[in-house]
Amino acid sequence: MNDSARVGDKFVQLVNIIKKLRQPGGCPWDRKQDEKSLRKFFLEEAYEVLDALQEGDEKALAEELGDMLMEVVFLARVFEEKKKFSIGDALDRINTKMIKRHPHVFGTKRLEKAEEVMEEWSRIKRQEEKGQPGKSIMADIPRQAPSLHTAYELGRRAAEIGFDWSSPQEVLLKVKEEMEELRKALVLRDKEKIEEEIGDLLFSVANLARHLEINPEIALRQTNNKFRKRFNFLENKLREEGKTLAETSLEEMDHLWEESKKIIK
Repeated sequence: MNDSARVGDKFVQLVNIIKKLRQPGGCPWDRKQDEKSLRKFFLEEAYEVLDALQEGDEKALAEELGDMLMEVVFLARVFEEKKKFSIGDALDRINTKMIKRHPHVFGTKRLEKAEEVMEEWSRIKRQEEKGQPGKSIMADIPRQAPSLHTAYELGRRAAEIGFDWSSPQEVLLKVKEEMEELRKALVLRDKEKIEEEIGDLLFSVANLARHLEINPEIALRQTNNKFRKRFNFLENKLREEGKTLAETSLEEMDHLWEESKKIIK
């Protein structure tokens, strides 16, 4: 038996496991779940996959990818029970889409560069959307996605049809403009205006990242992880000295913070 066949057998086994759990006499907890309750588990598993990738932990990643796949099969099973679609239907759709959008692999077209592939992908997608008159190019950006990622995607979709800044330098000027608007709002102490200008500033920064070919969600996640590790270093140092955060001055914490920066990059 070749590797593909073995993978196929294992996938079928997972599908059958989920089916058995959902059947009468199966697991009471699994039988109770529906498409609404499964949303939070999807999100949790996606973040755990990202954490494993960030840490470079291949063993954890293999486990988390399995958990994520289980959530996909579970949700498909819920809708199969409603007689809406099956996991087979979902596989048919993604297989068809991947073949159609890679004519340079499955057809006769020749594309050598990654940039050419992306342009062809966008062209085919726009062609498909012509059959859906009135549909916004922004329509399939998930409304539940993190706001920073959404800002990135909104800018990317607009750029596909030419509505974009011409260079990172132009976006940087926009960032500086938004900083000045925020400064003015702070002077006026207008809470609603301050909130609006902070949103505009974050949107501009997300699009600056896009122009620099950096995903802002991933960049911020890395910074958050770095901050957490450095702060844990600070807490552990104070604990070793028999001190608490409440007993420590800002000057002492700043000193430990600078020490953490030399160790945790």
